[in-house]
Amino acid sequence: MSLKHENIIKKMSLEEKALMMSGKDTWQTQDFPQYGIPSMMQSDGPHGMRTQPPEAGDHLGINESMPATCFPTAATIANTWDEKLGEEIGKALAEEAISMGVHVVLGPGLNIKRSPLCGRNFEYVSEDPFLTGEVAAALTKGVQQEDGYYVTVKHFACNNMEDNRNKVSSNLSERALREIYLRGFERAVRKGKAKGIMTSYNRINSVYAPNSYDLCTKVLRNEWGFDGVVMTDWFSTNKGLGHNALAMRAGNDLIMPGGGSYKKEILAGVKSGMMKEDDVRRCCANVVRAIMNSATQKEYIDKK
Repeated sequence: MSLKHENIIKKMSLEEKALMMSGKDTWQTQDFPQYGIPSMMQSDGPHGMRTQPPEAGDHLGINESMPATCFPTAATIANTWDEKLGEEIGKALAEEAISMGVHVVLGPGLNIKRSPLCGRNFEYVSEDPFLTGEVAAALTKGVQQEDGYYVTVKHFACNNMEDNRNKVSSNLSERALREIYLRGFERAVRKGKAKGIMTSYNRINSVYAPNSYDLCTKVLRNEWGFDGVVMTDWFSTNKGLGHNALAMRAGNDLIMPGGGSYKKEILAGVKSGMMKEDDVRRCCANVVRAIMNSATQKEYIDKK
């Protein structure tokens, strides 16, 4: 982290840091004008921008979205076996995101297809780990060619069914996990240089994905060298699901879409000893760095 960003973090109170780690509304991150931190706009976008005005945002897409191009699904792109085409589509997605004021494209989705009954198979790349990784890396490179714009590779990891997705546990051996279900994510990080990762709703071997230190830190950061921001899927914590304080301890930096209860749970986690203030500082620093290195910072400066 740059000295400038580090100085910003030092000025923030513990309460402000805890607030920084949850969303401002459905699609935006928190802003702190007093520290020169603008909000960053995110949008669903594996196959085209589903962008809503911030005041009308809802994660289910019930309210009207801005007109956008419907690009081929990840499954269709994978069937071409054409990495260059995937990169071109990624670049086109970025251009559309720019036109709509979006800084983070919430995609690509690259969970392995285990059954034809999975409701989101169309949005995932393939049942083959190698092909999945190559196409995901190509889409990632295409979007991130535009300086200050990010992908969020999802859903990390083993989100292979939609039925009971908030409660189900994907139980598997470490060998299967690494050779099949993590391989595509690894290629997207190592080869594609993905700057964002979204954790999944489900549990892996009984541990909720956002609460998994093994996934979010040991594998993702320590082994693969990921240095971006890790965020939850929408509403995947609280109410008997993943725990917000444990997510911070595990290395899941940003909880979406946010809310006052998230901040309270994080602060309570520090007070109880469930997590340390250093965990809060680390996660806050990752979120701040992502925002300050994104296109939203340049827009903020230009407005001033």
